Amino acid sequence: MSDSPSDIKLHVQKISLRFGGIRALNGVSFQVKRGEIFAVIGPNGAGKTSLINSINGFYHPQEGAILFDGRDITQLPAFRRAKLGISRTFQNIALYTNMTTLDNLMAARHIHMKTNMVTGALFVGAARREEIEHRRKVEEIIDFLEMEGIRKTIVGNLSYGLRKRVELGRALALEPTLLLLDEPMAGMNVEEKEDMARFILDIHERQGMTIVLIEHDMGLVMDISHHVVALDFGTKIAEGTPDEIKQDERVVKAYLGQEV
Repeated sequence: MSDSPSDIKLHVQKISLRFGGIRALNGVSFQVKRGEIFAVIGPNGAGKTSLINSINGFYHPQEGAILFDGRDITQLPAFRRAKLGISRTFQNIALYTNMTTLDNLMAARHIHMKTNMVTGALFVGAARREEIEHRRKVEEIIDFLEMEGIRKTIVGNLSYGLRKRVELGRALALEPTLLLLDEPMAGMNVEEKEDMARFILDIHERQGMTIVLIEHDMGLVMDISHHVVALDFGTKIAEGTPDEIKQDERVVKAYLGQEV
């Protein structure tokens, strides 16, 4: 029995992305169901980050379409997609390193702010009430991600693992319905990876969040994902459940470079 359109959160339809003579994505298609953890795997250079960049609007594919909640967003700029509910983290941390954890999260709330520059500067009436409400939401995220001890710490002074956590918090501050995570555990030690995996599962379970995850740790992918798509040289080579993917000969060959 096929899924109804209302069950599909994200539909990537035969997208191709080129940079000059380099084809980063080649006719990639898949569907992400509402409320699932969907993993994208593949060796280095497979096109995984190019795919995430296409979904959130940093890149615009020359061919194909991207549908979000049934709406064609292929040509929308990134800020419009953020307002629709698409948020992401980056493979290379992109934070305001001279600002505190709290300020980084508050900066992400700007797309939800409605007061103008004058009332905001005066900090009266609606502007004051709005600031209080945004601060409340940010404090909830800080509590959820167990960052109370670093809320006033300058981000540039934090360890790598904690900065990754702040970046996740900033993505959540946008109040997304689709969360894109580009290698959220890269460079972490075992304990930091376990914490991040726990937070991802809690986000999914408590909020019913749809998550698209790029991750090289195959053990983790197989443990927490509902569905997996594998890329190699910009082309989809396999798709299925974690059990199906780890037994797929094309995936094993792409990772190991040998026939099986």
